[in-house]
Amino acid sequence: MSRSTDLGRALHAWRDRTQPAEVGLPDDGARRAPGLRREELAQLAGLSVDYVVRLEQGRSTNPSPQVLSALTRALRLSAAEREHLFVLAGQAPPSAGHVSDHVPPGVQRLLDRLSGTPLSVYDAAWNLITWNPLWAALFGDPPPARGFGRNAVWWSFVAPPAGYPEAVSRRTGHRAAFVSDLRAASARYPKDAGLAALITELRTRSDDFTKLWDSGVVGVHETLTKTVRHASVGELTLDCDILAALGTDLRIMAFSAAEGSETAARLRLLDVVGVQELTGAGTDT
Repeated sequence: MSRSTDLGRALHAWRDRTQPAEVGLPDDGARRAPGLRREELAQLAGLSVDYVVRLEQGRSTNPSPQVLSALTRALRLSAAEREHLFVLAGQAPPSAGHVSDHVPPGVQRLLDRLSGTPLSVYDAAWNLITWNPLWAALFGDPPPARGFGRNAVWWSFVAPPAGYPEAVSRRTGHRAAFVSDLRAASARYPKDAGLAALITELRTRSDDFTKLWDSGVVGVHETLTKTVRHASVGELTLDCDILAALGTDLRIMAFSAAEGSETAARLRLLDVVGVQELTGAGTDT
């Protein structure tokens, strides 16, 4: 059996075992086969349905590491299953010596249950890994995964994504915490080329980053209050907390509002309106 056929069989089997409720999808009760439909897997992984079909039929033989990581998250694969997926696809499994973008299934299930809270998840280098629909409704879909366009430190020091509010604060303390995080990640993953390139480019493009990096400053993340002016629902004043998942390098950024507040009501409205009415726009104050 060819490698591509083995990959297709594995993807099909993992799709069959994944229940819609596990991944936050409604079960309409009219399924001819167990598990997820191809359309649902494509939606969860951010891929086209045709590409999922070609993968399962063995007609697409070279999925990229980014595609494999997206499938891993969509199918809630364990670390061992993720490694097996990479081997089947002919890609080198992610090394323990490099920054990981793996979201453990248990962490993903918790994130799915917090659908009423805008959430985004980042790796040790502050690259955006995944986000929920309410985060996208608040800030807009993130830019394409090219260069450093999905890196939160890049957003803070160089260029936030165009068309929607900054995803991070430019406050000095928060920026110092970002620099401390990258310094720690660099010490932990000295062979990670992507992390090294990010630091080099930040030093080239941002005098503020260079000064903080060279000073040896140590910063920690604290709760921030962020005001976003949204084109559809108006102004929202949100607490921004950064949470850690033990046993991983993941950072989970969560936005919340006090129950009963006007912002909480507007957040619920945004959850209903979603990205359909999103016209971009918004600023920090």
